[in-house]
Amino acid sequence: MSNFIVVIFPTEKQAYEGRKALRELQDEAKLTIYGMALINKGTDGNVAMKDEAGEAPSATAVGAVAGSLIGLLGGPVALAIGAAGGVFLGQLVDAFNYGVGMGFVEEVSRNLSPGKSALVAEVDEYGTVGLDLKMEALGGIVVRQWRVNVEQDLIGNDIRCRKSELLDLRTEYEQAAEEHKARLKVRIGVAEAKLRTALESEKAKVERLKQQADVKIKALQKQIAMASPETRTRIEHRLGEIQTESEKLSTNQGSR
Repeated sequence: MSNFIVVIFPTEKQAYEGRKALRELQDEAKLTIYGMALINKGTDGNVAMKDEAGEAPSATAVGAVAGSLIGLLGGPVALAIGAAGGVFLGQLVDAFNYGVGMGFVEEVSRNLSPGKSALVAEVDEYGTVGLDLKMEALGGIVVRQWRVNVEQDLIGNDIRCRKSELLDLRTEYEQAAEEHKARLKVRIGVAEAKLRTALESEKAKVERLKQQADVKIKALQKQIAMASPETRTRIEHRLGEIQTESEKLSTNQGSR
């Protein structure tokens, strides 16, 4: 299971040094990076994304987490800008669906005071000490949050409930008196539409997760060649897990 890390630094320069150090740890096969972003909290309290066009586009998990932190921690200006296009709400929902809770946000908030910068990343770590020591040496404070996929379970539950509701309505329709069937037919139509929407949401989510899995698989395959024998085994094990998870996505969707 990968996790999100936020490393808070006293200055923007140190944050860039932290990003370089994170890449070095990947070169040493001590972790695998799946996306990175830098955010900065100005002296006025507003938070902004740095080099957004780089390694964490807004559609990625890291983009969603960084975007939600900007909206939640950036004060009225950042919140208003994001809310204007519905961007913040979407990122906040996405971040929640990746397992980011308020405890994580509060811990970041306590450490990300005005004037500080933070490195946000999704990584697989093959031991946490190396990252902690390297970031602490650069003046960084590391905050971690395991990534989970809450949305997949929520959509699955929604589909099951919609199907159950539709079955109940159809049974009621068959047993109803003629004067009630027209009303029930309307409700059946609404229930069918909601079920289709839930199935479409699941399909879109599965495609996003599979695309993210493909990115991870390519990153891990590239890294295996430079890893030590001990670390190579751990990377190969993680690669197998992600490939299995990706295959299950389609299987579970097909069984709905």
